Amino acid sequence: MKIAFYAPLKSPEHPVPSGDRLMARQIIACLRRAGHEVELASELRALLADSADEAGYAALQSRAEGEIVRLSARWRDEGVPDLWFCYHLYYKAPDLLGPALCKTFGLPYVTVEASYSHRRNIGIWRDMQARVLDAIRGATVNIGLTARDMQGISEVAPDAAIAPLKPFIDDGIFTGNVASPEPYHLVTVAMMRPGDKMESYRALAASLRQITDLPWRLSVVGDGPARGDVMALFAGFAGSRIEWLGQKQPSDVAKILARGALYVWPGCGEAYGLAYLEAQAAGLPVVAWATAGVPEVVENGVSGLLTAHGDHAAYAAAIRALLCDEQKRRHMAEDARGRVVNAHSLSAATQTLDAILRRHIGERKQ
Repeated sequence: MKIAFYAPLKSPEHPVPSGDRLMARQIIACLRRAGHEVELASELRALLADSADEAGYAALQSRAEGEIVRLSARWRDEGVPDLWFCYHLYYKAPDLLGPALCKTFGLPYVTVEASYSHRRNIGIWRDMQARVLDAIRGATVNIGLTARDMQGISEVAPDAAIAPLKPFIDDGIFTGNVASPEPYHLVTVAMMRPGDKMESYRALAASLRQITDLPWRLSVVGDGPARGDVMALFAGFAGSRIEWLGQKQPSDVAKILARGALYVWPGCGEAYGLAYLEAQAAGLPVVAWATAGVPEVVENGVSGLLTAHGDHAAYAAAIRALLCDEQKRRHMAEDARGRVVNAHSLSAATQTLDAILRRHIGERKQ
């Protein structure tokens, strides 16, 4: 099939790396591996972070109308795609293009990681989220990456078609290295920015202060506007404890993970966290909070340990437990890597995603 791909939150060609950009690129890779022709339909960014930004919303709608005109003219000249595929629409970033184009050209509409929140019906977000809901209801199929998002869709659109797809990564980069864990070596890979990321860094520092009797050391991969604030949180630790590595390419991250014993990241507000899957694929058990979408990618007691949100003492105790029990840590490492390969790999996702599209779009075409 010829697929028009669109990501309203962040284009897969956006210069700033993030989990959203990575997942968009991986979905495109899956579709192409399955034999589909994928074209990035638009790079219009529909993100509005302020619910009171009425002028911004008006300007965004004007740009969206221009994109619809552009794409309509192009499709009439060069041919119409077989479907519109929208990744990650939600109250801050609705799809202002696909539904209108699909109505005009009679195309199937597919969403991945669409979500709805009653709490966000304020200001301009009320109308933006209404557009998200209309898109969900009109979609040929809504593909959900987490049980939480699929439940949310079912509650507001009980007649909507929904299909599950497990979060996934291009696992070959991480399984290709032989795991050589260094004792007491902790690894974190995360952007440094205000909000949930900063809260996770704050929780990690608070928890590590409770286990300074152990000779752990922490390698931190990541960068961002809050780098200074993040480093200040860990300033009280001995100089050799913390290694600041900055932003790294995936191949370098894989090598760093291969030397780690544990992956530590609380995960405040994580939709699911692709970095957790990367760590497990590299052979690291994970210690995280049992919050948001984290349990979708880390199986408590199998591929890592999950503790209660905000409980620093419990989190510190979980890190201690695995650092001090090498046999248990090694078993979890093996289970973590196997779990990603079998259920969260690019290969597994390609088969699942292609089957969903052929089932729902194929039926429509017939």
